[in-house]
Amino acid sequence: MIKEFRLPDLGEGLTESEILSWKVAVGDTVTLNQVIAEVETAKAVVELPSPFAGVITALHEEPGTIVEVGKPIVSFEVADDGGASPSGAAPAGAATAAAGTAKRQPNLVGYGAVVESSGRPARRVRNFTTPVAEPVRGSVVEPVENEPVENEPVETRPVATLPADTAERPRSTPPVRKLAKDLGVELAAVAGTGAGGLITREDVQNFVGGGELSAPVRHLSAVSDTASRAGLAAQGGREVRTPIKGVRKFTAAAMVASAFTAPHATEFLTVDVTPTMDLLAKLKTSRAFSGYKLTPLTLVAKAVLIALRRNPSLNSRWEEASQEIVQFNYVNLGIAAATPRGLTVPNIKDADTLSLLELSEALTGLTETARAGKTAPADLSGGTISITNIGVFGIDAGTPILNPGEAAILAMGAVRKMPWEFQDEVALRQVMTLSLSFDHRLVDGEQGSRFLADVGAILAEPGMVLTMV
Repeated sequence: MIKEFRLPDLGEGLTESEILSWKVAVGDTVTLNQVIAEVETAKAVVELPSPFAGVITALHEEPGTIVEVGKPIVSFEVADDGGASPSGAAPAGAATAAAGTAKRQPNLVGYGAVVESSGRPARRVRNFTTPVAEPVRGSVVEPVENEPVENEPVETRPVATLPADTAERPRSTPPVRKLAKDLGVELAAVAGTGAGGLITREDVQNFVGGGELSAPVRHLSAVSDTASRAGLAAQGGREVRTPIKGVRKFTAAAMVASAFTAPHATEFLTVDVTPTMDLLAKLKTSRAFSGYKLTPLTLVAKAVLIALRRNPSLNSRWEEASQEIVQFNYVNLGIAAATPRGLTVPNIKDADTLSLLELSEALTGLTETARAGKTAPADLSGGTISITNIGVFGIDAGTPILNPGEAAILAMGAVRKMPWEFQDEVALRQVMTLSLSFDHRLVDGEQGSRFLADVGAILAEPGMVLTMV
């Protein structure tokens, strides 16, 4: 029998998602909970598991399409109630066993029946002898200046398309597909010269400009402004319009809502953090921290968690609907992370219960996952206070905007060697500026100042922790 899989709600009532890529093709045999697609919500990239074991009969949406929750995206041929296996599927016993465990279909990614087996889908033999239309040389979609690859421009030059009878996806390897995506090339318009029609790296390069690429291809997020402008000039225009979608759209809406809902106040404190930097250097050589990544952010995060114990009003939320102030007895510490898809703020659950070593490990895992675009939606919600590290960009201070639903956000600036008053003399010291923005409905100026002073005191003299706990 044929069953449709409709796009589920991937968390927190999101109404739509973009199909980034399919991990299967029509005719593939899949197992229960096998990853079949990669989709992007307004918050993160999520792998979508199969709710059925069977054979893919139709993919209803193309990559790059924004699909509303509840719309069919893929159809399966699955075993009927009598246990008959679909044609081309796995052996009857395995299919029946998988079907027997699939009583509950997932409505959130990662939920559902236990995976019965793993492995790659068994693909049917494909015919690659069908002639391909001659591509139009140079028909590429130029990357948008300083925008993620996923945001495809609207204004493009015409791209050659394949005849209707050649519906198979172009054959290529993952590195070649990434190269084509970075250059904005439609693989369907490229003639493959490899074995069986395989599209090679040279085919993509030749398609773009006769095989003469003056520099190695880099990810769009690393393309310089000069290269981007050159690309626009080659395209014959001075503007490229890009749809606002995905993480960028969600971030914009959240920041506007925060800026015009919560009355922001920002305070600054410049601190001599030489003792903290000395402590950091000692910890890095300590056997206990061998193999762990320690950074100034690790110690600032720990200082924030300690200071919150004395200043709990900064770990709260204003709920307009119920007209209540929610005081949290736990800390889900958000860390702002710049990713190729835009700004995200994943958080470390119950960070206040972690030791310095555990906090270091959690921070490393959080940032690596965020930059890879694999942060789960659950890790992007429920934060109670956030830190943004603008110092990594060489910035000293700023006025950070609150993450919606949180009372405060701390921006840590760059650590710089500066002349500073020390023991009644001027000495060269390592100095950092802290910028604290807070919701003035929840946090009074005195409370915000005391919190910022506590964080500064810990960083100026880590031994002060003994007087605070």
